[in-house]
Amino acid sequence: MGERPFDSMNQSLGNPVILRLKDGKEIRGILKAFDVHMNVVLDDAEETDSESTKRFGTLIVRGDNIIFISPNNKK
Repeated sequence: MGERPFDSMNQSLGNPVILRLKDGKEIRGILKAFDVHMNVVLDDAEETDSESTKRFGTLIVRGDNIIFISPNNKK
């Protein structure tokens, strides 16, 4: 059997990830924690759009607002 979603999440702990939210926003940060509801804690979180970047530091994102979580291998 292939990899399970939580396996990928565990491998991403401590690494950069990209979150896409239901409202279309994209948040980047270091994945620090997550739970079974896909609530996530990001460090060094920032929201970037075409005009500006908002820096949040530590951010907690509720799981039901997240469309996807992707590893961010770009430095």
